[in-house]
Amino acid sequence: MKKWLLTASLACMLGAGSFTLPTASLPAAEAAAPATNIMLDGYPLPFPTAPVIKNGATLVPFRAISEALGVKVSWNQAAKTITATATNQNKTKNIILTMNSKTAVVDGANVSLAVAPQTISNTTMIPLSFFSQQFGASVNWNASTRTVAITSPIKNMYTMGFYAISSYDERAFVPDFNAVAYGWSRITTDGEFSTTSTEYKWPQAAGADTPESIIQNTAANGTAPYLMVYAVDGHGELTRNLENQELQNRTIQAMIDTASSKGFKGILLDFEGLGWSGDKAKARSDYNAFIKNLSTKAHQAGLKLTLALHPLNSSYTGYDYKQLGAMADDLIIMAYDYTDKKSPEPMDKVNDAILMALQNTDASKLMLGISLSSEDASSVNAKIGLAKRYQLKGVALWRLGIIGQNAWDAMHQSITFK
Repeated sequence: MKKWLLTASLACMLGAGSFTLPTASLPAAEAAAPATNIMLDGYPLPFPTAPVIKNGATLVPFRAISEALGVKVSWNQAAKTITATATNQNKTKNIILTMNSKTAVVDGANVSLAVAPQTISNTTMIPLSFFSQQFGASVNWNASTRTVAITSPIKNMYTMGFYAISSYDERAFVPDFNAVAYGWSRITTDGEFSTTSTEYKWPQAAGADTPESIIQNTAANGTAPYLMVYAVDGHGELTRNLENQELQNRTIQAMIDTASSKGFKGILLDFEGLGWSGDKAKARSDYNAFIKNLSTKAHQAGLKLTLALHPLNSSYTGYDYKQLGAMADDLIIMAYDYTDKKSPEPMDKVNDAILMALQNTDASKLMLGISLSSEDASSVNAKIGLAKRYQLKGVALWRLGIIGQNAWDAMHQSITFK
């Protein structure tokens, strides 16, 4: 079962809170509020039942808000209580709510509620502000737009960075990541693995800093270095490699030999362009076979395997998330380049990309790819917010060298790096 789903039995569990709206705007003590918008990290949070305003408090369906904030819940049918628990940044918060009671128990202490948890239209409703703020979220009300804006709490999250092309100037960021993929190799236009091609190549030394010393220092600081292998099927080079078993075996062995001899802990494949045209089913099958071959040999060599994949709502359909997720250690959803590669990516497209991936792969294996070519300090946390909302393993940032200090500082307000 996906982590972001809860059982249907939770639909009839709870409700109560103390987020106060201007009472002058309320036509009655209790009113259905279909026009009240709930935004979580800048993107709408859908509810199966419309929020309700009662005695100045906004009540929302319990299951939806708990899922979105990553809160674990259990229901005691006999006592009519719900226990909600979340651990973040090594701190655990425990709340017990009792149906129709204005007293909650927070970490063993009684706390009064403005409105009791209750069932409305067969849905357990809880006070939004109380629940959100108890778990570290901030809640704000915009009266002119009737919008409740929730900012999720800072969360511990796995982070991967990309170091490629011109990342040297931001090398100081490397120790903050759990893993960094070094884009120093590629598949050439003749289908061969190479570390001496253009762009994605083994770099020259910069004073005392050599590629080898950078890898060693990365590992010594507790960040796992990955060998990134880039390829695009613009000249049919990927198709050629996938269809030629001898060439494929040579490529895979070269990847493993390079990664093992240079001190990398894993391999990250960024193979792009499959399934744009031609036999798309064959492209998926051939890539699956390639990954099965590589995965087996990489794991035998003690190397992890991560795949960067076009999203399932892109034009490239050569990627079988279900099978690939079963063979690789992690999948990165490259949910970007939907528009001009300069403007913030459309949130609905990124949201759909995540949901489609989750239909095929468990959240614990998925990272959301975020391109800092498109995002900035004012938009990047909305994308991270989606990764948090769906309980993904983490985020992968393209790339060092273009992050910038402002975006870097902003991201530290949303997630805890290593």
